[in-house]
Amino acid sequence: MSTNNSKMRLMKGDITNTEIEAFVFYARPDLQLGSGFGGAITVRGGASIQEELKQYGEVKVGDAVITSAGKMKAKYIIHAVGPRFQEKDTESKLRTTTLNVLKLADQRGIRTLAMPAMGVGFYGVPLDISAQVTLSMVKEYLRSKTGLEEVVFCVLDNREYNSFYAQLAKLGQK
Repeated sequence: MSTNNSKMRLMKGDITNTEIEAFVFYARPDLQLGSGFGGAITVRGGASIQEELKQYGEVKVGDAVITSAGKMKAKYIIHAVGPRFQEKDTESKLRTTTLNVLKLADQRGIRTLAMPAMGVGFYGVPLDISAQVTLSMVKEYLRSKTGLEEVVFCVLDNREYNSFYAQLAKLGQK
């Protein structure tokens, strides 16, 4: 799907192994990488990423920070602190988080960005809300003047893919 001079694309895969300029990691407020994708980032990218994160301290919900991607294919990781399961105003906070990710990518001159199904899984944001909010927010942002040329939604499995695909189809009809 194209908007202005930018594209949105959907793919299934491991976001930490994607050949792209930057990818988004749905982070904890304390920015500790922990297990799951955080563990994969540490193993694949190296301990230097966690060291870079120490400069930021605690980050509030809605904010995003950037580090190098260490030894991974990507150049940068944008660590986005978004809402958790049953948090008040989940959709609004997810919109703010997504917008701050996109603004930070633009500020750094990033042209290609991969985003996961934001908050789905461990953090319990419902898949349909993640797909609807992030896709519509990205589409809206790409209509403005931006240096982002492509935003790739990199999802883990068929369940996530099908939800994002259906939402992309809805957005394409508008």
